[in-house]
Amino acid sequence: MSGLNLESFAENASRLGTRLQETISEHTRDLSIARASSAGYLDTPEEKVRLIRKQLDSNSDREKLDAMKRLIALISKGRNVSEYFAQVVKNVASHNLEIRKLVYIYLLRYAEQEPDLALLSINTFQKDLSDPNPLIRAMALRVLSGIRVPMIGSIVVLAIKKCAADISPYVKKAAAQAIPKCYSLDSSHQPELITIISTLLRDRSPLPIGSVAVAFEAVCPTRLDLFHQHYRRLCRTLIDMDDWGQVDLLNLLVRYARTMLPRPVITEDADGQSEEVDPDLKLLLSSAEPLFQSNNPAVVLAVARAFYYLGPPSEMKKIVSPLLRLLHISPEIERVTLSYILVVARSSPSLFTPHYTSFLVRTDDIRQVKKDKMQLLRLLISAENHQALLREFIYYADDSDDDLVADAIQAIGYCARLVPESTQQCLTALMSFIQSKHDPVVANAVLVLKSLVQLSLHHHQTLTIASTSGAYSPMAIISRLAYRIEEIRHPKARACVLWLVAGFFTKETPYVKLQTVTLAAKLLVLCPSDRTLGLLNRYVLSLARYDLNFDVRDRARMLGSLLSGVTSVLHSDEDGHEDQGGVVLRREQVKMVLFEGKQDVSLDTGIPVDDRHALLGSLSAVVGRDLTYDSYLPDWLEEGTESSLRDSEYDAPQVPIHAQPLPSAIPRSIASSSKNTPVILTPTGPSPSGSFVRQNGKSDWTDLDKFYAETESTEEEEGTEEEAVESDEEEADSNEDGDSEEEEEGSAEEPDTDSVDEGKGESEDVLHHAR
Repeated sequence: MSGLNLESFAENASRLGTRLQETISEHTRDLSIARASSAGYLDTPEEKVRLIRKQLDSNSDREKLDAMKRLIALISKGRNVSEYFAQVVKNVASHNLEIRKLVYIYLLRYAEQEPDLALLSINTFQKDLSDPNPLIRAMALRVLSGIRVPMIGSIVVLAIKKCAADISPYVKKAAAQAIPKCYSLDSSHQPELITIISTLLRDRSPLPIGSVAVAFEAVCPTRLDLFHQHYRRLCRTLIDMDDWGQVDLLNLLVRYARTMLPRPVITEDADGQSEEVDPDLKLLLSSAEPLFQSNNPAVVLAVARAFYYLGPPSEMKKIVSPLLRLLHISPEIERVTLSYILVVARSSPSLFTPHYTSFLVRTDDIRQVKKDKMQLLRLLISAENHQALLREFIYYADDSDDDLVADAIQAIGYCARLVPESTQQCLTALMSFIQSKHDPVVANAVLVLKSLVQLSLHHHQTLTIASTSGAYSPMAIISRLAYRIEEIRHPKARACVLWLVAGFFTKETPYVKLQTVTLAAKLLVLCPSDRTLGLLNRYVLSLARYDLNFDVRDRARMLGSLLSGVTSVLHSDEDGHEDQGGVVLRREQVKMVLFEGKQDVSLDTGIPVDDRHALLGSLSAVVGRDLTYDSYLPDWLEEGTESSLRDSEYDAPQVPIHAQPLPSAIPRSIASSSKNTPVILTPTGPSPSGSFVRQNGKSDWTDLDKFYAETESTEEEEGTEEEAVESDEEEADSNEDGDSEEEEEGSAEEPDTDSVDEGKGESEDVLHHAR
């Protein structure tokens, strides 16, 4: 017997395997056909392309559909197929839905290039605005608004108005997207378009709101009063919108809050600082905070922008972790995110100081990312992390990227000025860089040393460097640089050495010549009685006066006139110079002009001047220069507008929906049938034994026989109560016929309270078993 069962089981398994194999083969064949057909459309040969025009004029829907698929495939490959516009537009009224969809996709691509031919089918577009399919209605409006002919502006406005009242949110979104196109075509329709925008703002669906925000910014960006009644509802709708709609609406709500709501106020009290934040502003921030978890980086950046420009100081820390998370998604997102972090770190560097390791430069970083990271690391230097960052900067100085080398060496000098405890270590590194064979390293080290020496002389401090020969003073550093002047080839570095050591060289770049001429003038002012210095100054100015560079010539003429009152050596009668008129300055006055205020050095933050006032979320913060049509941010109002302006019917507190109470009386039909209600056994949970437990906690059942046995014993113990219940049920059964007749006659009779209560008790007992 067991052998027969095994044979039967094996036969059934074999049949099942064969059936599964046939099913898989059939589905694989369908997928292969679909894949082959898609590849065939994308790889359309030229002989097939020449047949497209004939297929579009065919009477067969199959031929037209095949031709349209080939056209869309060619468009996806970037090929211009506008030559088929006349044949395609004739099929816009096709009864085949698939053909019409593809025709509209084609028209959306080329309607702006062929407006005259598109006008021939304008009646069909208007007719399709009433099509049962919302996709066709939306596409018809998109094509109609894409025809760049001002004469149909009124028709487009009517079509937008009609679609704005459509029942489909998708069609309403298409209407909102058509508003900026219509406004750019003819701005005289602005009042009508504002009315449509107001209508769309009242819509409860979250789908079109993002497009409405874009339309508002394009048509009437200053009419923020339109949002008064909808502000709170839009804040609550943020979480339900699509990603890009959240970005557009958030930017608009930030501008509304800055214009209409009061600035958060920080007050001092006995317990410390307390913040007073407007409730409507709190609503916006609390509604936007969950969007920090969005998978779309643009949404996270928009929320960070909202918290940065609207939130009180205590809320700023919430933007740190989301921004750091975006750094590891892709190089492109990292580039934009770093620009956001730079803007925040310039005003609040303490937010990112604990996370400085996230901004260390990697070898595979692009050049702009390296530049932004170096700026960030300079902003995050503190007494706690300067040792680790100094090691990083010294390591970057050996990089092959000259820009990174320059930034790293300048960061070392900035660290020496910012953290006095690190001065010795910084100067030791800079002096070692002078011996490098890499010109950019030497040049930048000289530039930084020059600024440090200048700063030290101005503040009368002493710079010391531990070396084998002892400690170097500023003058020792200057002499060390002068000793290596022949090895320094960078023009700016040589000019710095000349500025420091008072050297003189005739064949130099214009930048070095300017410093040389200035140095000669300074020497003459310091010692006007020295004939050698006078002759030297005379020779230098005569060379500079006829130099090819106009900046050098102008500097020589300016200094020659300035020094005319210091000594007669410059304008002696031997040279045939005529006495120049005008005001002649005394030696003390000339000395003040050449020396006063020249020693003061402002700390270089390493941040371009244009970037210091860049707005978070603006394109200027990303590209590093001012743009004409960039976004702007309004200033805060001191008091804000009245909160009652934002009251609406949507703000009324909603009554919570609680579970409805059980009726006081159970119908007799239920009471009478409760005896036959099956008892359901409930598993105890993850127990692998499969045991069951009763909710009243009396005992646990492991099988069905024991359950029935215990049930019978329980019924015997409660025999008296069961007999009473059965007698009441019999009474209820005998009265059922009478009750049904009374119901047919339309009369109502009060139920028997005793029988109902007893039936209710038995029903509850059955419910206990069921649970």
